[in-house]
Amino acid sequence: MSERLLVLVRHGQSEWNLKNLFTGWKDPDLTEQGVSEAKDAGRKLKAHGLSFDVAFTSELTRAQHTLKLILDELGQPGLPTSKNLALNERDYGDLSGLNKDDARAKWGEEQVHVWRRSYDVPPPGGESLKDTLARALPYYVQEILPGVLNGQRTLVAAHGNSLRALIMVLEKLTPEGILKRELATGVPIIYRLKADSTVESKLDLAG
Repeated sequence: MSERLLVLVRHGQSEWNLKNLFTGWKDPDLTEQGVSEAKDAGRKLKAHGLSFDVAFTSELTRAQHTLKLILDELGQPGLPTSKNLALNERDYGDLSGLNKDDARAKWGEEQVHVWRRSYDVPPPGGESLKDTLARALPYYVQEILPGVLNGQRTLVAAHGNSLRALIMVLEKLTPEGILKRELATGVPIIYRLKADSTVESKLDLAG
């Protein structure tokens, strides 16, 4: 049995990350820095001797572009890839496209903080983190995890909140614990799993 390898990467910096906008399901591309972060992620994975059998990403450009740049660095541009909205970023609803400071001016600092940092309170017309988990986790369990357990070396390039859904399960975090977890852009997290799908080892390639 080959290793049960799962690597998660949040997309590189997007144009709207740079502008401090709520992005959600809007579809800006990477900045120059984001491109650099994605390429660097690929180089780090290559330096660790990693290659992959399959990849997963969202239906949003910034995640797909990140994945493409990583695979190019790894010399695996034709890797079989599944794209699914289950891995999309959390939908920020009426906040999407707004500057975070403008949103605070409109709804108040405390209300915006609740929307951003509570587990189960959605912004108007959008999703809470709990809602995001509700679509990302079944996809992980049904589509991603079985391949990992069968020895398919798997790379997932997605978003801060959809990846936090996966990390919540992998690291057995509480709702409070996952809220405190921040994911840096373009930083691979390497998990090796046991046969029962729990984590055997974890390596964060930050820095």
